[in-house]
Amino acid sequence: MAELTHFQDGRPRMVDVSDKKPTARTARAEATVRLTPEAAAALKKGGAGKGDPLVVAQLAGIMAAKKTSELIPLCHPLPLSKVSVDIRFDEDAALVHVVTEAKTTAETGVEMEALTAASVAALTIYDMLKGASKGLEIENVRLLYKSGGKSGTWERG
Repeated sequence: MAELTHFQDGRPRMVDVSDKKPTARTARAEATVRLTPEAAAALKKGGAGKGDPLVVAQLAGIMAAKKTSELIPLCHPLPLSKVSVDIRFDEDAALVHVVTEAKTTAETGVEMEALTAASVAALTIYDMLKGASKGLEIENVRLLYKSGGKSGTWERG
């Protein structure tokens, strides 16, 4: 059974990474926002009076990745070398797909930064379109890929 590294003697702890060597690390994550017909129509028109929801969500995702250690209590602050947020509106399926990538050279991984970016970008889309409909759904927030560090590369199959 895998060890839960953020607990010691049943108490939460920040993992000591001081003995680890910095390595190049990358993580990709995704989230999907399922739109109602009203929200899809509002997005197609350019938003619900607050500006372009996808542009605002892209910036929000980037900003969120940079703040991950302030939001997730046991995350280490990391020197991010790259954060990208790609957002695509699938009008036919009434879905917005968010894919994020975070990179660093550090002693610990960037999975939480990629996941935070995807989550906050999706939440921002919800916020920007909730005036058109409250029935939006955020789905499938998940890690797609990670590389670097002792555990090496992992990719969702």
